[in-house]
This record gives sequence, C-alpha cells and structure tokens, in this order.
Amino acid sequence: MFALFAVAAGTNVPTPLLLVYQQRLDLSPEVLTALFGCYAAGLVPALLLAGPLSDRLGRRRVALPGMALAALASLAFAAAGGSIALLFGARFVQGVVSGVVFSVGSAWVGELSLASGEGAGGRRAAFAMTAGFSLGPLVSGFLGQYAPAPTVLPYLVHTVLAAGGLALATRLPETVAVVPVGDRVDGVRAPEVPLIRRGDGALVATVLAPVAVCVYAFPSSVVSAVPLLVELPSAGVAVTGVLAGVTLGAGTLVAGLQRRLGRWTAVVGVALGAAGFGAAAAFAATAALPWLVAAAPLLGAGSGLCLAAGLTLTARLAAATRRGALTSLFLACAYVGFAAPFAIATAARATSATLPLSVAAAATGLLAIRLLPPARRSQL
Repeated sequence: MFALFAVAAGTNVPTPLLLVYQQRLDLSPEVLTALFGCYAAGLVPALLLAGPLSDRLGRRRVALPGMALAALASLAFAAAGGSIALLFGARFVQGVVSGVVFSVGSAWVGELSLASGEGAGGRRAAFAMTAGFSLGPLVSGFLGQYAPAPTVLPYLVHTVLAAGGLALATRLPETVAVVPVGDRVDGVRAPEVPLIRRGDGALVATVLAPVAVCVYAFPSSVVSAVPLLVELPSAGVAVTGVLAGVTLGAGTLVAGLQRRLGRWTAVVGVALGAAGFGAAAAFAATAALPWLVAAAPLLGAGSGLCLAAGLTLTARLAAATRRGALTSLFLACAYVGFAAPFAIATAARATSATLPLSVAAAATGLLAIRLLPPARRSQL
C-alpha cells in the first residue's frame, strides 16, 4: 500500500506548480492543462500493457521496476527547469510509470487482501492512492510557495518518498502462479480466459466505464482547470496546493464508506460529483470563495467513492488469471477523465468558465440517475 501511496503522491506534485510555470514561462491555460493532461497520454497505453503483462510474468517483476522509475521521473522534473519540452517529456514519463504501478499495484493489493473479504482490496488500494494524490500537492504547494527552488525541491522530496516505497515493496510476496497461455495443464492445452466474460459486457459498458471516467474527471477539473480560469486569492500556489489536498483528501476519507454504502457507492459518488460541479460553476460565476470551498470536497469525495466502487466491481468481474488486465482497463477508462480540464478550458475560452462547468454538472447528474438500476443489480 505504501508504494501505491508514494507513486500516487508524485503524480500531483506538479499540480500546484502549474502556476509557477505559468508565471515563469508565460504559458496559456490551454498549454498548462495540456501539460497536466499529457500524463494520461503516457499512462493509458502503459495501463493496457502492464496489467496483462503482470498476469503472465507476476506482479513483482512488473511493479518493482515501475516503482523505481517513479523516482527517476521526479528527478527528470527537477532537471526540467524552464524547458517546456522537458516538462512535457517528464510528465509523459510520469504517466507511463504511474500506469504500470497503479494497474499492477492495485491488483497486487487486491490479491494480498483476499483473506480480508470482498471489497477490502478495493478499499485499501483506493485509500492508498487517494491519500497520495492528496498529500503530494499539499506538500508541493507549500514548498512551491514558500521554499527555495520551487521547481526542484518538491520533486526531490518525492524522490526520497518513492525510494522508501520501493524498499518496502521488495519485501512483498508474489501472488500470481504464472501459467503461460497455451501451456498444457494435465495434458490439456489451457484455454485463454476472456477479459470480459459472457454476460458482463453491458455491465462494463454502462456501469464500470462511466464510473471510471468520473474518478479523475471530478478532481482534475477543480484542481487544474478552475485555478487557471478563475482568479484565486493571493499566494495562489499554496492555495492551489491546499485545494488539491482538500479535494483528494476527501476522497481518502470516504473510501472506507464503500462497505456501508454497498450497492449505492457509485450512485452516491456520481451524485456528489454533480453537486461539486454545480458548486464550481457557481464559483466561476460569482468568484465567491465559499462555493469553491464546497466544490473541492464534493468532487473529491465523489472521486474516492467511484474509485472504491469501481475497483471492487473489477475484482468481482475479473477471472483470477485476468485480474491485472481488467484492472488496467478500468484505470484506463478512469484516466480518460484527465481530458476534462482541457475540455473545460477550451470551452471556457469561447464562452465562460461557468458554462462548461454547468454542463458537466447536468451531465453527471443524469449519469447518477442512469446508474440507479444497474447499481442495484451489480451491487457496486
């Protein structure tokens, strides 16, 4: 779990520093949100490759190199300085590394938690990742605002954290008994198990995939798009760090509620996201800080519940030999949500920030209503 936490912390270290880059390099909101979102361009292919690879080679052989590269990605950021090309490259590599660790690490935690009952692995992985997503930008925001070398020191701190996570992960046991596809078991050629089993396709398409997109569309919108489109109070870098910490910290706090909410977890999560987008739209229209204070925890809590619900359903639907692959597919869908800040920023330039945020609130509200019957059937 600590390794998941450490890698997750690194993914949002650059978030509050976007304002530093904006000031130093005179970058537009579109370029900054593209920098934030290019992480997903590296992450999604890595997700789709790493999960299936770990099903065949084992979790340790895939996850541990990814954890080592997480530290190197932060060092690349620290060396990037004022080079836009290097910043994009470091963010892309960070996405690749995170794709490997999140997909394989989530499956690994789930398998290590089987003795604790259904849903335990999903809750633990969600808690570890959301805690990292929260504390990473909180620390980097204050370091970026008040410490020397604001574009170097936060990444060096994370490098140390990632090295500690790697050291702890090396002690974990392998959980996969590898049987290569096509090998013979008791003289019979082992059939390849389908990724999505017959009868589960509609559930994956109408419940798992849209819930996955909400996981990161919710927090990335309020953490990345809103601070760039609406003027924040003084000490904007620190405020952005606190905003990210509150948003993603709320996701950490609610992850454990999945056990109590049961089948309503995804519905409640999406509904909270709709309310959060509504509050963000009100902030964009009025610049009244209380609306932003409300939007951050609502969107963060919605994200945390959607992540816990999605990982639990993924574990339930996956065959034992395809758990890594299906976890990768779920997280790949989740990271599509990182396109939300860019879409909001682009639409805001043509209209205002209020309109795309209001549209997001309405669309998410409709999704919550749409999820009600499948949520009951799937017990998300």
